Amino acid sequence: MLTQFLLHRVRSVLDKPTLGPVRTFGGGNRSTSPVDVLRTTLTFGQFGLFRRPHNTGTKFIRELQGNYAKLTEKDIATLVELARSAEPQPPPTTPATAATVSITSPDQLRSYNTDWTGEFHGNASLCLRPSTVAGVASILAYCHERNLAVTPQGGNTGLVGGSVPVFDEIILSLSRMNRILEFDEEHSTITVEAGVTLGRAEQHCRERGFCFPLDLGAKDSCQIGGNLSTNAGGSRYVRYGSLHGTVLGLEAVLADGTILDLGVGRKVRKDNTGYDLKHLFIGAEGTLGIITKATLSCSPAPTGTQVALAGLPGPFEQVRWWLREARRSLNAHLCAFEFMDNDAMTLLRAHGDGFGVPLQGSHAFYVLIECGTAADTEHRALSPLETYLDAMTRADPRVDVIMAQDLSQSAHLWGLRESLPELVRRSGPSILKYDLSLPLPSFYGTVEAVRERLRQHKLDARTFSWGHVADGNLHLNVSSEHPRDMLRSTLEPWLYDVVQQHGGSGSAEHGIGVLKTRLLERGKRPEVLQLMRRFKALLDPKGILNPYKMVDAGDAGCRRP
Repeated sequence: MLTQFLLHRVRSVLDKPTLGPVRTFGGGNRSTSPVDVLRTTLTFGQFGLFRRPHNTGTKFIRELQGNYAKLTEKDIATLVELARSAEPQPPPTTPATAATVSITSPDQLRSYNTDWTGEFHGNASLCLRPSTVAGVASILAYCHERNLAVTPQGGNTGLVGGSVPVFDEIILSLSRMNRILEFDEEHSTITVEAGVTLGRAEQHCRERGFCFPLDLGAKDSCQIGGNLSTNAGGSRYVRYGSLHGTVLGLEAVLADGTILDLGVGRKVRKDNTGYDLKHLFIGAEGTLGIITKATLSCSPAPTGTQVALAGLPGPFEQVRWWLREARRSLNAHLCAFEFMDNDAMTLLRAHGDGFGVPLQGSHAFYVLIECGTAADTEHRALSPLETYLDAMTRADPRVDVIMAQDLSQSAHLWGLRESLPELVRRSGPSILKYDLSLPLPSFYGTVEAVRERLRQHKLDARTFSWGHVADGNLHLNVSSEHPRDMLRSTLEPWLYDVVQQHGGSGSAEHGIGVLKTRLLERGKRPEVLQLMRRFKALLDPKGILNPYKMVDAGDAGCRRP
């Protein structure tokens, strides 16, 4: 049974007639029982034995392993004791042992050393798991003094090799720093430690009538620290914007163990006293410092939400028209506007294990729309989403639309979209995943250009595309029996040049990691890169934090012994 991961969202139960061709589950019969929903949640990073990838991170970096100190048994003993001695006193249950704060078993380290894609594999012999900021600080201070390289790690759900070692760097896991420290209803803020999963933070807010500003399919595994370090986007970006706008304060630890309080726990929104340094660490992928706590703003949750799935005949201009009209008519009610192409939906239909695509026939494109409802919706003849869908289907009767009628059906529709990454991962031996940001006029044309290039090079491959079309974020996936190196050499750097020519970005929300280090040189001007290197050299002069990622330590002019 293929694992399908579904969002457990709070939805309003709708019981209103729809107009025109807008249908409901069960062919319009509202007494029909809800569809069965798979509720098994995929836990990223726990796959048992890993296949050692054909490619490791080393082939994507420009230089050999840095001249860092070699980890010794004495180092391990010292670091474990530093982590153990920094545990809460008195301990909450039983005193921390070496096994509590560290992992040295090769079998247990396997999942920490390999990223979710299976393409990047490190060789760390030690993973440290402190539960306090004092533990993180003491570990980094020692590593800085000894010149030991460190890879910070959250939920390890990344797709570009950013959260696993390239060689044998020490892994510093934030998973035990998992406390929700405060929820302030009056100021609409939540303060969490870096190891809190996105799902827990979201549930904590939801139970109090608020909405967390980020939502991802991997929410039950990904952690807030990793979300901030990669500046994750997700489906709620259209409503709540970037994490740069929702993070009110951070606590971060520098490479030498210095603890920076950058407004964590602060209630106020406005503070113009000096440089707002917290933004340096959002999206820095742990290369400038390790985020240990964060305070984020959250908004009152809508009274309810409505979810609909529409099949459009195309061309892609029709998707753009639907989005324009959604922004105009739904305005602030619009929570999410996602798209999937027919190839992605065909992949879903090919698996007869409960996906249950409710739309009949085949459509060029599919849009998934979520809309918040106001308190007075129950007193209206039609909700804003129903009014919008009625107008759009009257304009083009070829469109097929279905609207969820209860919590289970809403989760089912979202489950279709959020099952795609795992389905694609299993679709073939060689997978390339592209996370692109593009202007809408060139959005799907880029997919078509990739297909044409693969045909020209006589490479048998399939493409599957979906994304957050409301903010121009395309997730383009290529699956093939051909070796991954052959696919990559055919599409790169050509594809990134195409994206750049259209004014886009080769990394919309997944980060740079190891996979895309060369992309910075193509997308950033030399003076900007030089300034980034100067920041790196200032905050991490020995280059011990997540080396070979983002701006590499060697590029930063960092001192090497």
